[in-house]
Amino acid sequence: MVVRMRANRSKTGMRRSHAAISGTRLSKCSCGANRVSHRACPECGKYNGKIVIDIVARTKREQRRTKKHEKALKESGKDTTKEKETTAKK
Repeated sequence: MVVRMRANRSKTGMRRSHAAISGTRLSKCSCGANRVSHRACPECGKYNGKIVIDIVARTKREQRRTKKHEKALKESGKDTTKEKETTAKK
């Protein structure tokens, strides 16, 4: 069933215009870092006083991935510094 007098795009946009005004609400973590409410802290990995993200393991995993990526680029003959310069110019 469709509403008889459907709201047009202008009215919909006017109603939604206030949604973008306010910024994200931040709260302080026990470690002192700012974090988004109801989310785990990106710095220490705690939520509600419990560690839910293993930050040390995550950083090790990211380092392994970047090393593999750099190794693959070297094997393919691409220079990473040239790619960074071209992306910075764009």
